[in-house]
Amino acid sequence: MALADQLDIVIPTIRNLDFLEQWRPFFEPYHLIIVQDGDPTKNIKVPAGFDYELYNRNDIERMNGERAWCISYKDSACRCFGFMVSKKRYIYTIDDDCFVAKNPSNEDINALEQHIKNLLSPATPYIFNTLYDPYREGADFVRGYPFSLREGVPTAISHGLWLNIPDYDAPTQMVKPLERNTRYVDAVMTIPKGTLYPMCGMNLAFDRALIGPAMYFGLMGEGQPIGRYDDMWAGWCSKVICDHLGLGVKTGLPYIYHSKASNPFTNLRKEYKGIFWQEEIIPFFQQLQLR
Repeated sequence: MALADQLDIVIPTIRNLDFLEQWRPFFEPYHLIIVQDGDPTKNIKVPAGFDYELYNRNDIERMNGERAWCISYKDSACRCFGFMVSKKRYIYTIDDDCFVAKNPSNEDINALEQHIKNLLSPATPYIFNTLYDPYREGADFVRGYPFSLREGVPTAISHGLWLNIPDYDAPTQMVKPLERNTRYVDAVMTIPKGTLYPMCGMNLAFDRALIGPAMYFGLMGEGQPIGRYDDMWAGWCSKVICDHLGLGVKTGLPYIYHSKASNPFTNLRKEYKGIFWQEEIIPFFQQLQLR
């Protein structure tokens, strides 16, 4: 299953993209949008054979003018500039420290293929199916699931997971510095309507036509008081909007291999105000009703 003419891969980076060599069998047919963060004079090397556009801060300021401030600087939230310039219906975004994971049979996982499957099959946000995704091969709706809801709703977001380095906050990193995620759970599930979730942007796909304007990664980085909450903000906003519009959000497969643990002390400096802030902002989103 391929959507090469309908999907862009967006990658925020500050370094050479050698990691793409491992992804070559899966990414080479697709167009890449690379958003270079930090020093725009630095030369970023991209392996030969990939079809890509490369943007830096100079491009962001030239194209956005006086509104360039709304794209984060010195933070991976700059990826939403790639969402903006894309002309494709679907986006897959991945971090440059994420590599191809293995399934329990030691086979390479084509993360992009699974995201496409998730997006092209319906979601079931109104009643939870205890066999998870009923549209996967070998599964179905269980007894007691209403027939009137079995057509499902369009899927707007596919949220993938990570093996090796889990996406922990700084306090959890500090108390569990050696913890690694080795559990491969072969499941995709729809997050129920009315339930928020912590959305991680390092392995994420979405339908721009359905939810694109809501997928704004909050302003972080240089000059901002809070860090590492850009994707959380986008997740809370987009989930509330999906619930309002009758769209689905899936989480679970596919896995990627997250190779690099960020420094917990640096993360704590970025996060500590957000740790207090999230306790106030999450109840706001839980009570928010759109009309």
